[in-house]
Amino acid sequence: MVGQSPLSPGEGRAVLLEPFVHQVGGHSSMLRYDEHTVCKPLVSQELSFYEALPLAMRQFTPQYKGIVSVHLKKDSLGNLTLMASPGLGQPEGCGRLDSAGGDPAVTLWHKRKWVTSTGTEHGTVRRSHTQVTRTFRDSCPGKMLLRTELQYHSESLLEDANGNQPERKSYNPWGLHCHRQHLNRMSSKHSENKLHQFLLLENVVSKYSFPCILDLKMGTRQHGDDASEEKKARHIKKCEQSTSGSLGVRICGMQVYQADTGHFLCKDKYYGRKLSPEGFRQTLRQFLCAGNQLRAELLEPIILRLKALLSVIRKQSSYRFYSSSLLIIYDGQEHKESSAALDHHLPFPKTHGTNPCRVDVRMIDFAHTTFKGSKSNPSPHDGPDHGYIFGLENLIKILQNFSEGK
Repeated sequence: MVGQSPLSPGEGRAVLLEPFVHQVGGHSSMLRYDEHTVCKPLVSQELSFYEALPLAMRQFTPQYKGIVSVHLKKDSLGNLTLMASPGLGQPEGCGRLDSAGGDPAVTLWHKRKWVTSTGTEHGTVRRSHTQVTRTFRDSCPGKMLLRTELQYHSESLLEDANGNQPERKSYNPWGLHCHRQHLNRMSSKHSENKLHQFLLLENVVSKYSFPCILDLKMGTRQHGDDASEEKKARHIKKCEQSTSGSLGVRICGMQVYQADTGHFLCKDKYYGRKLSPEGFRQTLRQFLCAGNQLRAELLEPIILRLKALLSVIRKQSSYRFYSSSLLIIYDGQEHKESSAALDHHLPFPKTHGTNPCRVDVRMIDFAHTTFKGSKSNPSPHDGPDHGYIFGLENLIKILQNFSEGK
């Protein structure tokens, strides 16, 4: 479904966009449109991919929901927000505000102070996942959203003076980091009235209470066909110096729910770039652990899902998924197993009932994906994406070794 013609600022009903609190990787800001929908800046090549998406791949990608127009808005205090102006047929959702109601409420993220929390390690976020999530769930049309002074240090996931990135139990700040950079870029280049086109996509973690997410950059090559020589050289070097070259996959971000503290343990792309193949394996195991115990019941459904994806990718002639990511998702809140609910053999996530090992695997980020017949960048490639396949095969092998106790 493609969105209707864009509305001018102030036309119809506007939606206040919030940073997506479960963004663990990437550099483009992902925004929450409603409970089941996220949006991101439109890239013509990515739109072309979704419009021509093969049927077999749809179960492995977010559902494409259309296009929406977005513009900057500044409130009386000078806080910048992003407002979406949906056309007819766009999703209805929480956070919708009447344009006639004056200045919109300012979200939680725009009201916090950008300071380091006193007495905490590198300014980690001090509110639990449950508290923050409840804030968004409790916000509804016509009411002011939370105005908490949530303390956060903008560089809290970056390295310390010794080049180390501490393992810190905190709420994942990466989405906020990307959002602040995106707002700064937009405000410096464009006026408030300029309309920007955004893609509306399914929020693939909306059904999880405590989503544990691993963002994997797939393939042995990351630069697109249109990359400059400088960018091409930079990406080749990153691949050679990371597990992208040796395994065809590298970690670009993750969050793992820690039930004992009610916080997420987070890693970002800078951490992932430094990992050796053995470090990659250890971090992958850490992603699948509750405390120090491996969540063994997750392995088989993840492996089955990855094998199903591998079968599909092998059949996609001419596709090259350069710089795309693969998300592995499961619920960090363990459920009590029951004979009626237990099902270890489904390769696809259940959306109803209790499933103690509910998992999902989704491909995302297709701004540099090429394929034969693409309107924006016709692909010169033939056959399947062997670099992507190499990464999937290695990922499956590592998980199978975990399953065998290796």
